[in-house]
Amino acid sequence: MREAPDGMAMDDDELEAIRRKKLAELQQFQGQAAAEQQYRDQVQAQRQTILRQILTPEARERLGRIELAYPELKENIENQLIQLAQSGRVQRQIDDPTLRQILERVIPKRRDIKIERR
Repeated sequence: MREAPDGMAMDDDELEAIRRKKLAELQQFQGQAAAEQQYRDQVQAQRQTILRQILTPEARERLGRIELAYPELKENIENQLIQLAQSGRVQRQIDDPTLRQILERVIPKRRDIKIERR
């Protein structure tokens, strides 16, 4: 017999039951995590399918480059494009010049900072 933390004796059957319970909890947690990941992957695949339908290859390439410069904006821009498509406001594929016009409205203008010394 082993001593439990509170000083009481635990037999091997109790320890094995606790181990089985912990293992079952861990497996359930891993199963939930796998299901959540699968759901996220499925949503991402649907997003990419919609973007492939509404953007020309050049526009998709530009959107990929936007991710490098403005990672926080990429998902926002994608969401807006997907909403436009789902609401039926995209009549034809969005080409690169059209996407550039959209991006000019969304991406903040650069401000030059001038330091004058006196």
